[in-house]
Amino acid sequence: MPERLNGGNLVGGGALASLTAAFRPHAGRRFALLDFPDHPNVGDSAIWIGELALFREAGGAAPAYVSAFHNLDDADLRAAVPEGPIFLHGGGNFGDVWNHHQDFREGVIARFRDRPIIQLPQSIHFRDPARIAQAARVIAAHPDFTLLVRDLPSLKLAEQQFDCTVRLCPDSALAIGSVRPAPARCEVLALLRTDRESAGALRTPPGVPVEDWLIEETGPVRRAKAAAAIGAWTSGRPRLARVRAYEAAARHRLERGLGQIARGRALVTDRLHVHILALLLGRPHAVIDNSYGKIGRFLDAFTGGSPLVHRATSLDAALAWAQAAATAQEAA
Repeated sequence: MPERLNGGNLVGGGALASLTAAFRPHAGRRFALLDFPDHPNVGDSAIWIGELALFREAGGAAPAYVSAFHNLDDADLRAAVPEGPIFLHGGGNFGDVWNHHQDFREGVIARFRDRPIIQLPQSIHFRDPARIAQAARVIAAHPDFTLLVRDLPSLKLAEQQFDCTVRLCPDSALAIGSVRPAPARCEVLALLRTDRESAGALRTPPGVPVEDWLIEETGPVRRAKAAAAIGAWTSGRPRLARVRAYEAAARHRLERGLGQIARGRALVTDRLHVHILALLLGRPHAVIDNSYGKIGRFLDAFTGGSPLVHRATSLDAALAWAQAAATAQEAA
């Protein structure tokens, strides 16, 4: 059975060890990390920072080449990483909910059959059987592809449909570790999806702030990228300019999200990474599942045993639990 979270820490570290184990066979080799999430969604940046932490823990190294889905240059990748493995960024987009990411990874798997490719932990969700068959053909043609999944239904689907190594691992964002929160500024904060994975329109009562984390000021992110890239150039390591710029952008977005979550003494959310970061911050939170059950599946595999999380079947029930949790926190 998978390791479970108790509060904010993985029992025995066993589950995170399964992630570092996926990298250790390649330690000491130059490697690439692809599909950088260059967008405001904090959860994807949290995953990227967790992945970098795992690489450093397992091999003491940063990627030699990184790209987003829109700026991969195959020749540059091969020059930076002549023989080493390619890691594909994890998340919740393995399938046809976000087709541009699926198209990108299938293209990489098809073009780079000469080296190991490791897909970092994903939730899998396909609506179209034809897309499953297409992914299966691409994966079957690669001699050394490993697919890491972060819930049991994804594991079952992958084992049934794909001819590759499949392993159950937790979300990489957990590798960030415990975070000291800022003081709360409101009793209950609702962080609810406004994208295509939302479970539907959710009405909240007056007095409860309702937000998402998909909007950001672009200036600070651009400046963080530029400063990191300039630092790489001035230190004589121009090939690392994009590596460092992407890490700086992801850290800026992660800090924004942590600050946003910390404002609530207790939270209500239908975002998986609000759940994960709330665990790392030690904040109680009630969760409502997203459109295809991604949060519940992850809780079933790893984090459902935490006393900090409550599964709610309605927004009213989630808000009532969060209000009681906030009151208890304030009284403690």
